[in-house]
Amino acid sequence: MAVTAEPPGLLGPAEIRRLAAELDVRPTKKLGQNFVHDANTVRRIVELAEVGQDAADTVVLEVGPGLGSLTLGLLGTGARVVAVEIDPVLAGRLERTVAAHAPEAAPRLTVVADDALQLDATRVGEPGALVANLPYNVAVPVVLHLLAELPSLRRVLVMVQTEVADRMAAGPGGRVYGVPSVKLAWYGTARKVAAVPRSVFWPVPNVDSSLVAFDRGPERTGVDRDTVFAVVDAAFAQRRKTLRAALASWAGSAERAGRVLTTAGVDPRARGEQLGIDDYVAIARAAAET
Repeated sequence: MAVTAEPPGLLGPAEIRRLAAELDVRPTKKLGQNFVHDANTVRRIVELAEVGQDAADTVVLEVGPGLGSLTLGLLGTGARVVAVEIDPVLAGRLERTVAAHAPEAAPRLTVVADDALQLDATRVGEPGALVANLPYNVAVPVVLHLLAELPSLRRVLVMVQTEVADRMAAGPGGRVYGVPSVKLAWYGTARKVAAVPRSVFWPVPNVDSSLVAFDRGPERTGVDRDTVFAVVDAAFAQRRKTLRAALASWAGSAERAGRVLTTAGVDPRARGEQLGIDDYVAIARAAAET
């Protein structure tokens, strides 16, 4: 049976394995290295990322490009791509891979060999979109860090473990609603947009994956983000307790916590998972006045 080759510019399973063998790369769980080898999945991710009709004016930040499957797909839109790779071997090979498969796109690629949790605008400029395949153990910290450090980011599309995706997109009252859900809501709106089958990865992971899209909302003013996040952390540190009890240490006493909550219009008997981001903002504001 004849094997259908991938269209020029995209990597297929054979090419992924060839590159890995050439570089002596053995995917590690520590770095969450599961490489996408399916061209249709790459196209779907690029489509959902909505790099869009203004691609030529768009700078896309890609975290964890690996062997370059998604990098080539993003470059295929005409966008400029800043690819951040923590693995020095993979970072050192990416430009050559792009030059070999899509030479016309090579000038639009910038490779940064660094940890995404250390990035700021001095390293990557002002990208408008973030697209990434993220290991579950760093997915939320990376997204929150980049949203905080790069106000230019308006759109995010990340592929994460489905369990993490559920937490990122959860609303108040749900079983998986927690700190990641609330802190992401500070910046905007997250939602699950698609499931990703295990078969499109090499090696095949033992968990399910999903795509989460995020759109940044209006900037919040008049309240300190760190103060709001401290309230969130305290509220969820003891989920079974009422907010009056859970926020006692943060507020200085249970009595003051009760006064702050009442001033904010929040029932002191409520629990953290019942509140949305606006409630936490109200609590932080009330604390400054009480």
